[in-house]
Amino acid sequence: SGEWRGPRPGSGPAAARAMLSSLVCVACPLLAAGVCKVWLNWLLFPTILVSGALLSTAARWEGWLWLLFSGLTLAWWGYLWSKTWWLVCWGWRKETSELRAWTSRQFNRTFGTTWCARVAAPLGKVPVPEPGFVAVVRSARSTGECLDSLPPLEFKDERPVKGEITLVIEPDVKFQEFTGFGTAFTESSAKVLAKLSSANQERVIDAYFDKETGLGFNIGRLHMNSCDFSDGNWTCCEREDDRDLSSFSVDRYEKAMLPLVRKANKAAGAPLTLLASPWSPPAWMKDTGAMCAGGKLKPDCRELWAKHYVLFAKALKEKGLPLWGFSVQNEPDGHSPWENCLYGPEEERDFIRDHLGPALEASGMDLKLIAWDHNRDELFLRAHAIYSDPDAAKYVWGMGWHWYGDPRYEWWADAAGQACFDNVRLVHELRPDKHLWVTETCQELGPHIGDWSLAERYAESIIRDFNNWCEAWVDWNMVLDERGGPNHVDNECSAPIIADTERDRVLLQPSYYAFGHFSRHIQPGARRVLCGSNRDCIEATAFLNPNGTLVAVVLNQTKHNKDFSILYKGKLARTTAIPHSITTYIFSAEHLKGKS
Repeated sequence: SGEWRGPRPGSGPAAARAMLSSLVCVACPLLAAGVCKVWLNWLLFPTILVSGALLSTAARWEGWLWLLFSGLTLAWWGYLWSKTWWLVCWGWRKETSELRAWTSRQFNRTFGTTWCARVAAPLGKVPVPEPGFVAVVRSARSTGECLDSLPPLEFKDERPVKGEITLVIEPDVKFQEFTGFGTAFTESSAKVLAKLSSANQERVIDAYFDKETGLGFNIGRLHMNSCDFSDGNWTCCEREDDRDLSSFSVDRYEKAMLPLVRKANKAAGAPLTLLASPWSPPAWMKDTGAMCAGGKLKPDCRELWAKHYVLFAKALKEKGLPLWGFSVQNEPDGHSPWENCLYGPEEERDFIRDHLGPALEASGMDLKLIAWDHNRDELFLRAHAIYSDPDAAKYVWGMGWHWYGDPRYEWWADAAGQACFDNVRLVHELRPDKHLWVTETCQELGPHIGDWSLAERYAESIIRDFNNWCEAWVDWNMVLDERGGPNHVDNECSAPIIADTERDRVLLQPSYYAFGHFSRHIQPGARRVLCGSNRDCIEATAFLNPNGTLVAVVLNQTKHNKDFSILYKGKLARTTAIPHSITTYIFSAEHLKGKS
């Protein structure tokens, strides 16, 4: 009859051999990488493509088989991509993080993909709750909401039922006073802004500092001498071995950072609280003779370096931008490729007691001094060393810290966990008369454009640190480019605002909107009030504003809807925290006075 009776193409032993060879092509590179621990950026994608192509070739005459194996291949790789357990278990924490960051960056550069980020536009007005109601503002990954106003809640004369998730707020129990939020005016931020159109430059400034259409930030941080987000290494004293500091100058700041500060002051409607932090003294003051990669301050330069702080403060005051204070040293325990200067606990204590503290006090400029300025894990240890010496402690206004070291976000962090949120509370209990500020936060390994997980990291850290007596929160770079730089040692990072310089557009990151849930509603001078939940799935903090309004911020990092009630003054309001969402609740002053 002419019917073909042999094996059909794509079936039988030939197909089996083809599929077996496909599996070998997938397995061999992975096993080789497991032995060599090579970087995956140029391994994973070719492996996926080759395995898919071979499987498709093996079943090229069987449509259903092609669909089956293609579906299984995509499902398997999708599972591996989402879990990455195999990479982490093999020790590829850094490579996994780099791969995710690289992929996001390539999508943005090639297709302009922004994921959960939004092209900058002025924020809407801060909602004012009607008497007897609670205004609601939400951002969420699944819905695309970004500080969107929702229908208000109304309290009723009810009580929570047994087992119901309940958030209890007691405004009569008050804690620390809130100071504000801030960002850093780095040389890189100034360089990036200069590449944008004048309209977009103004848009970035307003997005941070305008109280009506932006975040309303009121704190700024400056680096004294260069940092990694600078245009190379430089200092205010460029002359070698300048023992009288006669070459001291802040002209470089006038060309870049200070004009930004003035614009920020104008947008904010009031002078910012300015904090300065040194990364490194001039190279000739260090025992290594280099600003980068470690090294300590020479003993015979300690008094001279303390004088440098005073000169810097005087120079900025003459420019019309007086400093509020200094941190002693940015990351004094960090031996990194960029600018740094190492101090052990006793070394920092002694430098404060014998040199820096007396110099700042003698300046007569009422400059505050923040110690540590490094990660939360060693915060309590450093505070204990410094505060144990009364002669050093009297010069220290408070402690500052960075958030780095959470193994969920930093590849280098101890997997056992070194976020150590409780250390903030321990320092407060050690010296309740002293102050606590977060002085730097960002996400490493590139810009992370549109990464919602960073919104949750910011919200969680802000909630937990403020619940542990933190008073102010200062982020790192104000704005970076689409690569997360420029950075002169390739230490690219994220920022709440990314400038797409190739397309001249400004992107507001999910972390930007996370800040807005706090900074747009909690006013400087607000007092934290007692707030707690009977379930771990919702995280919250609450503040009572000077104008009488009360603000509560609720975070849900789970994949599920969480119905819960808010219990206040014997009345109940029921609401829902949708998956991966941040929600702000604003209670009217009249409500708090019992007029509802």
